[in-house]
Amino acid sequence: MKTTGLWILALVIILMSAGTTVSEETGFVALFNGEDLSGWVNVNCAPDTFTVRDGMIHCTGIPTGVMRTEKQYENFILELEWRHMQEGGNSGLFVWSDPVTASGVPFARAIEVQILDGRNSDLYTSHGDVFAIHGATMKPDRPHPAGWMRCLPSQHRSKPAGQWNHYRVTCNDGQIKLAVNGEVVSGGSECNFRKGYICLESEGSEVHFRNLRIKELPSTNPEPDEIAPLAEGFVSLYTGLDLSGWRHEPGQEGHWVAKNWILDYDGQSQADDKDLWTEKEYGDFVLICDWRWTAKPVTRECPVILASGEQAVDENGAPRMAEVPDAGDSGIYLRGSRKSQVNIWCWPTGSGEVWGYRTDEKIPAEVRNAVTPKVQADNPIGQWNRFVITMKGDRLTVELNGQRVVENAQLPDVPARGPIGLQHHGHPIQFANLYVKALN
Repeated sequence: MKTTGLWILALVIILMSAGTTVSEETGFVALFNGEDLSGWVNVNCAPDTFTVRDGMIHCTGIPTGVMRTEKQYENFILELEWRHMQEGGNSGLFVWSDPVTASGVPFARAIEVQILDGRNSDLYTSHGDVFAIHGATMKPDRPHPAGWMRCLPSQHRSKPAGQWNHYRVTCNDGQIKLAVNGEVVSGGSECNFRKGYICLESEGSEVHFRNLRIKELPSTNPEPDEIAPLAEGFVSLYTGLDLSGWRHEPGQEGHWVAKNWILDYDGQSQADDKDLWTEKEYGDFVLICDWRWTAKPVTRECPVILASGEQAVDENGAPRMAEVPDAGDSGIYLRGSRKSQVNIWCWPTGSGEVWGYRTDEKIPAEVRNAVTPKVQADNPIGQWNRFVITMKGDRLTVELNGQRVVENAQLPDVPARGPIGLQHHGHPIQFANLYVKALN
């Protein structure tokens, strides 16, 4: 009996010692204060997607999107606990992330640490996959059966929905290791980026987070191209749940529709003003806007526009036409002016021109030239495109899919302020990732 008692006492001491070592590990600071979301930024979700209750971060899962940290992190150890409240729930932890979402998706470029329940196959698991997403790169610790940049875990250690799980994520010098409930199971190396933001993901179902803490490690001096861009102050114009922040006109219901992270338009508004306008007005600003055509293209002849802004003609002086796959016409209105519209269409000249100025023969030729795209940068019909539109004073710059198609073009007599509008032109189109940064 005495011997047994001594063994039990020794075991208790060992367990208590182990617990003390973990809880008192030095250098950690809270990443979540248990009271509010100080230190976190809602990137593209609704105001109540992420909230705080009972000392935990509650995520509704709707819409799909992310919340990120205010600051970037390079080398660190991150610990958190999570639990899904629905079987088959999906979420994630992103590290080394961009500050805004990637083109055509509701997620940022990052390395993702999967938070998933009850879904397992030969290609993915619910037990701590680590993988690169949306332009990030990573060499998995073990080759993936399909060659993906995804490390499958060596053990299945996650607990099912309703139970808490513990993650310890170590990120150092472009390497990442994930421990699930006390054991390292997956990871990768040669990650790019290797400095960026930390995100929590909302993806369809309720999930809770608690006890988030982080310990920063010494820098290993990443190169500039290994560091995610710094946040520039962009704010989402769209909640993913409804059209809050946009003007409501009778006759628009059921036509301009919030479909999760996508703002969908069927082209059939019955309103007197069929365009969709922001409630807020803007002066100088930068706008990010993703868009894609949803109609099946039909082949039709469209005018060929020269770089000068004039229509090309053939040897007989007749307008030159070119056959193109056409899915519709739309645009982005600037400062409440329909004349200052950045075109979205399928003409050979490409999207990004300002029709109201290019076709105005009363204004100087150099103005009409400047508002004509210098390169056709549209992606194929059905794929997402990204505009980055900058208005400063009466000057406009338009980037489309990373290419500058209009640069510092003058828009004479453009209003100083006004709302931003999405154009109705009778054709179905989708918008997403609408962000604005006010410059004044």
